[in-house]
Amino acid sequence: MFTSLSDRLAATFKNLRGKGRLSEADVDATVRDIRTALLEADVALAVVRDFTARVRERALGAEVSKALNPAQQIVKIVHEELVGILGGQTRRLRLAKNPPTVILLAGLQGAGKTTLAGKLALHLREAGHQPLLVAADLQRPNAVDQLSVVAERAGVAVHAPEPGNGVGDPVAVARSGVEFARAKLYDVVIVDTAGRLAIDTELMDQLRSVRDAVTPDEVLLVVDAMIGQDAVATAAAFDEAVGIDGIVLAKLDGDARGGAALSVVTVTGKPVLFASVGEKLTDLETFHPDRMASRILDMGDVLTLIETAEKAFDSEQAARMAGKIAKGDDFTLEDFLEQMMSLKKMGSLTKLLGMLPGMGEIKGQLESFDDSELDRVAAIIRSMTPAERADHGLLNGSRRSRIARGAGVEVSAVNQLVERFIEAQKMMRQMRAGGGMPGMPGMPGMGGGKRTKAKQKAQVKSGKGAKRSGNPAKRASGPGEVEPGAAGGLGGGLLGGLDPAALQATLSELPPEFKGLLEGR
Repeated sequence: MFTSLSDRLAATFKNLRGKGRLSEADVDATVRDIRTALLEADVALAVVRDFTARVRERALGAEVSKALNPAQQIVKIVHEELVGILGGQTRRLRLAKNPPTVILLAGLQGAGKTTLAGKLALHLREAGHQPLLVAADLQRPNAVDQLSVVAERAGVAVHAPEPGNGVGDPVAVARSGVEFARAKLYDVVIVDTAGRLAIDTELMDQLRSVRDAVTPDEVLLVVDAMIGQDAVATAAAFDEAVGIDGIVLAKLDGDARGGAALSVVTVTGKPVLFASVGEKLTDLETFHPDRMASRILDMGDVLTLIETAEKAFDSEQAARMAGKIAKGDDFTLEDFLEQMMSLKKMGSLTKLLGMLPGMGEIKGQLESFDDSELDRVAAIIRSMTPAERADHGLLNGSRRSRIARGAGVEVSAVNQLVERFIEAQKMMRQMRAGGGMPGMPGMPGMGGGKRTKAKQKAQVKSGKGAKRSGNPAKRASGPGEVEPGAAGGLGGGLLGGLDPAALQATLSELPPEFKGLLEGR
């Protein structure tokens, strides 16, 4: 959603690179470009004025004039100001001291409340709670049935005593839902209410009656992030008429300009708690202002990536793989398949890679990546015998031809997979030897200390002990040239098409604070 804004800001900061000191004219030009980028992203005019005024004031202050790299300091200022207009601090759900916690969902028609109810219920269930969905939307046709289906998919209970479709009293349903939850020991109640127009006085009165009947701990307004400035007006109207405690941004994965997300917090003074980033029930993220600001500035969102990986990866599987590497066992195609299937559980690979810093530089390659490639790779490996998966050296021409027929692909696809696997295997061998991944220390118990790293650097510098390429063109580039992929990184494994140089170049432009965070310092 923030692609166009990110591109404009990246182009603005690129113009500052190489300047040892920024003049007032440089600052004014930069602020003007930032103002244009925000307005084109549909950010509210009042928010843009305040934001650019603060950036200009700080950019002309002592914190920049005394900085070693003024361009990096400007990026830092913009990042901090973005965090401010996005809410500053992460706001968590407030849970009642005496269960059940009652959460009332409100919003316009078509904003995605019913689907959001299922996502939130699944999110809470995975956090150890026992949520109950209450079908109090009795206006929209089949709304009750839809909530029942969503509840089944999320693996949670639903309270739906009325058929809906215009039949039943939503106030009575909401009240009985809370009583049912208290009797059956559900600790969270999520009340799905009817969608309404902000100008519809009758339905707004009904929503106030539901609120008074259940006395919710949280009133969350579900806002469609794709409707632009209307989202800000809607949030203000609901807050005035009913009173809201927080906001949930739905459809944040859309291709709209996204200015609502940057405006709604400042205009309403209410925090954003969650962001819906996809169609699946698992596509719900806690809204972190600092992480969202980093995404907008193409600094990545490594923390969210780590949290996603922790949810998707099996701890026993990870421990088994670490033990295998520590014992010196070779990485096999069976391991390759297992790791790839774990990666697939994390969601869209394009979205995951977009959380890495500097990926805006290779955005075209990310957008062209086909997630179904993982399925094709899995089909090829599953067409192999157990012996072939354990030892890829057995894959001669006739075997590869048989595997291609079994997987329904060309032999060239099998050859490409084997080549990528060999690069991944080299990466795992390097980790075992103590070299570690680029930018990461060696694995515990596998060497990689200071003496080892110093020795490796000396070898590369002198051309001794370095791996020489079999390609004469690569070998001619200089002594000690390391084969792409031999050192791991983005050049190996499934991601062989990505250029790590673009990532490293962008990382070098980050402020020291952010580089230190990414490097674990």
